[in-house]
Order: sequence, then structure tokens, then C-alpha cells
Amino acid sequence: MNDADILSLDATTLARRLAARDISCRELMAAALARIGALNPRFNALVSLRDPEELLTEAQERDAQLARGERLGWMHGFPLAVKDLSHAAGLPTSMGSPLAPKSPARADSLHVARAKAAGAIVIGKSNTPEFGLGSHTYNTVFGTTRNAWDETKSAGGSSGGAAVALALEMMPVADGSDMMGSLRNPAAFNSVIGFRPSRGRVPGSPDEDLFFQQLGTEGPMARTVEDAARLLCVQAGFDARVPLSLPDALPSPDALSLDAEMKGLRIGWLGPVWPDLPTEPGVLATCEQALATFAGLGCIVEPCTLDVPREQNWTAWLRLRQLLVGGKLGALAADPRHRERIKPEALWEIEQARHLDAASLYQASIYRSNVYRAFVRLFERFDAVVAPTAQVFPFDAALHWPDTVNGVKSQTYHHWMEIVTPFTLAGLPTLNLRAGFGPQGLPMGLQLAGPANADLAVLRLGHAYDRACPWTALRPPVLASDR
Repeated sequence: MNDADILSLDATTLARRLAARDISCRELMAAALARIGALNPRFNALVSLRDPEELLTEAQERDAQLARGERLGWMHGFPLAVKDLSHAAGLPTSMGSPLAPKSPARADSLHVARAKAAGAIVIGKSNTPEFGLGSHTYNTVFGTTRNAWDETKSAGGSSGGAAVALALEMMPVADGSDMMGSLRNPAAFNSVIGFRPSRGRVPGSPDEDLFFQQLGTEGPMARTVEDAARLLCVQAGFDARVPLSLPDALPSPDALSLDAEMKGLRIGWLGPVWPDLPTEPGVLATCEQALATFAGLGCIVEPCTLDVPREQNWTAWLRLRQLLVGGKLGALAADPRHRERIKPEALWEIEQARHLDAASLYQASIYRSNVYRAFVRLFERFDAVVAPTAQVFPFDAALHWPDTVNGVKSQTYHHWMEIVTPFTLAGLPTLNLRAGFGPQGLPMGLQLAGPANADLAVLRLGHAYDRACPWTALRPPVLASDR
């Protein structure tokens, strides 16, 4: 097989071929490094890359292990770039900020340690916005990550580097994290898969805030739903040091099966979630056309509404996010020397957090509960619900963020991402699926969500959709002629 053939394999097939020694770990690493060398200077998906000779040596060690019958796990020999908000021992965690420590991390984040234990070889980091804020991957440390389908457009974020590296086949799977759609939005913008798992499915690292931090979570990204599900099985699992981690175990990646009958499943189409939520022309039409794939599987698709006021959802979101982001970053802004080097959006979060009081946060928690209960009522009628993943198509990479959506002014730097927030607030397993391409030929995605803790049910439905939809096999233009 040539390099392009190796890199185009889905991760499930690649893992089997590596285990059978049909492809060597060194061949895979060499192919990945060649692809990165050819395309990363243009797209800027990966940063803090390790020395190629060191990586090739590690890959040879993985081959030697296989020769001795020692397979570490499903990711044995996989090159993996860790999102630059998480720690990978020996590499700096820049968080896209000039204020981050330059020294290398001493230990791995929990999900990174689990990937390494399953055989992954960390090759570097994937680019992210400063502190992960905003769904557009640019920062003053490493620059802007470019969309895999059109390098003049945004890659989304905050897992933008991971999504682009996946789409350009620089690595077989990727880790990411999601508070405000950061696994979902860049997956939609680059026509790959991103899965936000149920709260606690993938535990946070034990040294993080473990009780208040209930909006963000790590999760998998891949080019197929099956691959994302297998990576989830690597990342997931109870850890006694993390009090909100879920106790029920998932199957091992090699034993996982997503095959299931879809006929008769009821799917609710939420549209824009609220009638007055603005979307760019073409977003709803693109997603509505994609619903035919569910119908072709025998699913029953019907329109529905989320019976909770939009104002309650947005108020809960603003206050709880400000509590978490402003509280975490507030100490940085207290130093005048640091303050001038922090992006304006982060400063805004910090300033807003200073005006929060106990009563407003308690009210936000009540509103969040109302959002959750509205979904519970929906799931009494439907097995799953779907909505667009984003309100806009990939936009000009030179912009900081869209200040209007279909003529409606964005009130904040993240208002144009509002459509992802109810799924986060409710803690639902939510999967970005490919919805196709809009009028300008740019990708869009569908959010598929199920009841809390029904991760595998959502992945099974998504897997059936992924195999049936016509967009899974499409590749970005820069790759389309290399085979």
C-alpha cells in the first residue's frame, strides 16, 4: 500500500491491519509524518510537533512489541495529537495563550494516559483558540487553523486543529473537548465526526475542578461514527478520584458492535430549536435534506419543539459559563502585565463573572433544570432528536467571529453558537453527523442527541446513518486527487 492508501483507512480497519502486521507501525508513522509535512504548513492544524526520528523509533518499538505478541490495545501504533488544552507529558500545554507556562507538562491528562495505555503514540498537539474560547481556532501563539475544505474559511473550534488533522488524514482519530460545541462545531465545519458524551462518561483529570465543572467534557473525534465509538471506549471508564464519573463500563474497543435495527425509531426534528433563533440561509435546507437518510433507514421523523423559553436557556448558559471561565481565568487578569495579553473575549467573561451573585447563579441552575426537563418530556415521545450543529457555514478565517447571523446582530462573541447550548446544559450524549454541503459547497452537520447516559444508543443510530449517507466517503479537495 502507498502512503495515501494507508492514511485513508478508517481507524477500525487500520487497527486490525496493524494487529495482523499487514501494515507496520513505522509505515503508518512515516506516512502520517509525510502528510503532516506536506499539508500542515498550509492548514496549521498541528503544533508543538515532536522530532520525527524519535517518533519513527517509537513506532518501531510498537512493531517489536507486536512481533513478540504484545499488543497494548486498540490504538497500538496510532499517531495521536492531543488537543492543546490537555496535558501530554513532555510537551507544553499552551492553551493558545502567550501567558501559559513554556515548560513541558509533567504528566498526562487522564484521557491521554488511557490513549497511551491503548498503544497511541503522541506526536504533538492540535491547535485551539486561546483558552479554548470561541468556535474559531486562532491565537497569537501559533496562528490560525484553516478549514480542510476551503483554507480561506474557519475550521471552527475549539477542537479545530483536531478536526482539520482528521479531515486531512494526518491521524486516524483525535481527542477533543466540548463546552460550547467544541467537539461538534469543528466536526461539522470539516465534515468529520465529533461526539460529546454524557456528563461523566469520560472523566476529567483528577487535578481539575470536579464538582462545579459540569459543562465541559473530553470526547472522541473520528472520520466514522464507528471509529469515534471505539475511541470513546478507550477514553471512558470510572475513576474513583473523579466523583462525577459514571460507574457503568463500555465494551472494549475490539469487542464493540454498533449494529442494530433502526426501523420504527422515532426521531424529533427540532429545526433551529426556537423559531426566532437565526440561521444562515441554506443551513436548515441542508439539514432537512439530510433527514431523508433517517427515513431511508426506516426511522419515523417528525417535527418537534423544545418546550423551554429561549431566554431561560441563554441566561443559564451565560451565567454558568461566566462562573466557570471567569473564575478560572480571573487571577490572570488581576496582573496588569498579563491583562493586556489576554484576548478581549476572555476579559469579557472575567468582567461578567465579577457581577454574579448567589441568587443569579441559583436561578441559572433552576433554568438549567428546566432545559433538562424539557428534553425528558421530548424523550417520552422520541428515541432521539436532531438539530443543525451550527447556525452558520464556515466563515472567513480572517474574522474573529460572525457579528451577525442572517441579519440578526450577535449580542456576544459566542451568540452565533447558541444552538449547541441546550444539549450541553442537559448533559446529553450528542453526536455531530455529516449533513452535506450548502449552497457554497461548504460542510454542515447535524446534532443527534439521545437521553442522558444513552451514549451507545446514539452511536448505534449515528453509525447506521453514517453508513447510509452519501457524504462519508468524500474527501477534501486537497486530497481528492492523491489516489
